[in-house]
Amino acid sequence: MANPIIRNKRATFEFEVLDKFVAGIMLTGTEVKSVRAGKATINESYCFFSREELFIKGMHIAEYEQGNVWNHAPTRTRKLLLTKKEMNKLLAKVKERGLTIVPLTLFMSDRGFAKLEIALVRGKKVHDKRESIKERDTKRELKRTIKLR
Repeated sequence: MANPIIRNKRATFEFEVLDKFVAGIMLTGTEVKSVRAGKATINESYCFFSREELFIKGMHIAEYEQGNVWNHAPTRTRKLLLTKKEMNKLLAKVKERGLTIVPLTLFMSDRGFAKLEIALVRGKKVHDKRESIKERDTKRELKRTIKLR
């Protein structure tokens, strides 16, 4: 993965990550410019299948300031690009009870394409979230003690 631009920190707290994939996104020109500028959010977004194609909904890409009449709709549904093998694997897993697909990171590839790291996830229970908080706090305390020495 090259230079992450936008991260979904909430996803790793709310969900247990089972498998990760890197997908391309079909974007218009003004959307690509806004993503390069870092004006996008993926916190409230999720992925869904429609006619065996994968789409992302709820991803907000701010309108490009110099875009004038050719600007894009900020929250439109966008198509994700994966190989057929990956699509079939994800489709089979999503049909299982309790699994969903959420975006983790939006970044630009080395070749300049916008890519989205998506994950097959299962929702965490309340006690699992408490464990995550405890682990995070202990790691933070360890870092503080190391810096003080």
